[in-house]
Amino acid sequence: MAQLYFYYSAMNAGKSTALLQSAYNYEERGLTALLFTAQLDDRFGEGKITSRIGLSKPALMFGNDTNLYQTIQQQLATQSIDAIFIDEAQFLAKEQVMQLIHIVDDLHIPVLAYGLRTDFLGETFSGSHYLLAWADKLTELKTICHCGKKANFVVRIDENGQASKSGAQVVVGGNERYESMCRKHFKNLVWGQLPV
Repeated sequence: MAQLYFYYSAMNAGKSTALLQSAYNYEERGLTALLFTAQLDDRFGEGKITSRIGLSKPALMFGNDTNLYQTIQQQLATQSIDAIFIDEAQFLAKEQVMQLIHIVDDLHIPVLAYGLRTDFLGETFSGSHYLLAWADKLTELKTICHCGKKANFVVRIDENGQASKSGAQVVVGGNERYESMCRKHFKNLVWGQLPV
């Protein structure tokens, strides 16, 4: 039975590595895995999923206006699809998460989505919000803060090396721009003293 899976974490937990390994497992068994990545993240080239440890694979791109259900129906006209993998799933719109549900329920194709849970202010992205609410299976991939505790927040670092406390929700970057931290360190840098 097909299901919608959401693998979430802070940055640098190995989401793309896990995605590429899972897709490889399908392909190694002669099954067809269709990969997608966000159009706006082209740090490693357009239409590529690349992990920090150097693994890479071509992928179809999705933008805000991409209808994933229609895209999959078009692909099914020329090939069978055994699983769909979505990298940078936090950038999905609410409607696109609903399209993934229809792919799972109506086309009976499992969808494995990988993405960040929250942004640099501790707020959920649209895609993450609806995947957390609607996915059949949720799995947290873990990484650690500089203090050694589990990191579940991401801090955006500005050009002066300080934590950003405002700005656009989406600014693409890697280790030079973001650092994963535990809640205590994130809270001290971004939220400051909270009212009790």
